[in-house]
Amino acid sequence: MKNLRYFCETLLVASAAWLLPRLPRSVILAMSKGVGFAAYHLDIKGRKTALENLRVAFQGEYTLADRQRIARQSYQTFARTFLDLFWAASLTHETWQQHITIQMCDAQAEATARETGGVWVTPHFGNFEFVSLIWGFRGIPFTVVAQDFKNPGLTAIFKRLREHSGHTVIPQESAMLKLMKALKRKGHAGLLTDLNISPGKAATAIRCFGLLTCVPTLHVQLAMRLGLSIMTGVCLPLPDGRYQVSIFEALRPQPDEDVTIVTQRVWDHFEKAIRKNPECWLWMYKHWRYLPSRGTYPDYPTYAKPSRKFTAMLETMGLAEPPPPAA
Repeated sequence: MKNLRYFCETLLVASAAWLLPRLPRSVILAMSKGVGFAAYHLDIKGRKTALENLRVAFQGEYTLADRQRIARQSYQTFARTFLDLFWAASLTHETWQQHITIQMCDAQAEATARETGGVWVTPHFGNFEFVSLIWGFRGIPFTVVAQDFKNPGLTAIFKRLREHSGHTVIPQESAMLKLMKALKRKGHAGLLTDLNISPGKAATAIRCFGLLTCVPTLHVQLAMRLGLSIMTGVCLPLPDGRYQVSIFEALRPQPDEDVTIVTQRVWDHFEKAIRKNPECWLWMYKHWRYLPSRGTYPDYPTYAKPSRKFTAMLETMGLAEPPPPAA
């Protein structure tokens, strides 16, 4: 049964990979709105998580109706991201510029990164897949870490789509070693930095919308060890089907700098962009899985649970929060 399911999944996705690049842009945009609208209403658990995240992130700034609208638009944004990953197979070195504008905070920083290599980071905001492909067309091929599917047929299809503009996609196993080798050859790493991961050597705690969360530090560690810049940016979807990319400050952390401070500084750029366009972030993801310590914290999502490892990390960092007083 598993092999039959894998065959049907692969056939369905392969058919989408053949069909979607052949559709007009207007059809892709209409499909994105429809698929996102349906996903918002059908994905009960994801919708509940999104509304909880919006509640704690904005603390009364938005009404329930506002949060529902933002969550629905977030689903539509990520439907567009998914469909555009397939549609972008039609892009070429001659046509990609029709679909994007780029605002560079420091053009010299990119020129330096082209010569030395660099660590390029973005959150799950807007179309992170599309901007990655565009940078390949611009002559900056990334080494990208992607989780393999259980179905190897799907892994092969998505690998091909993400490598369309010249990137190299690698699995998570031994990813840091492979990234180090690529960067030492003056290559480029493309990473998503807003994942909520288990506390450990490759993680730290930062403030995200005022709440403590545990995030990866791989991008900072790579830049520090190799003396490279961290290039931060986001890709904002526009109503007409195009995108606007904003590349923010380039950070070049020194070996003796505090990893947590640099990680927080990177995130602060992204949070500013999310606050300005909240519908573009992945709100249906559990961004705050861990409570700061045991107790009830109404300002954290209801899905957040106590974690001894996270509490120990916070105590070591001097960030542990006492439980709020009982009502």
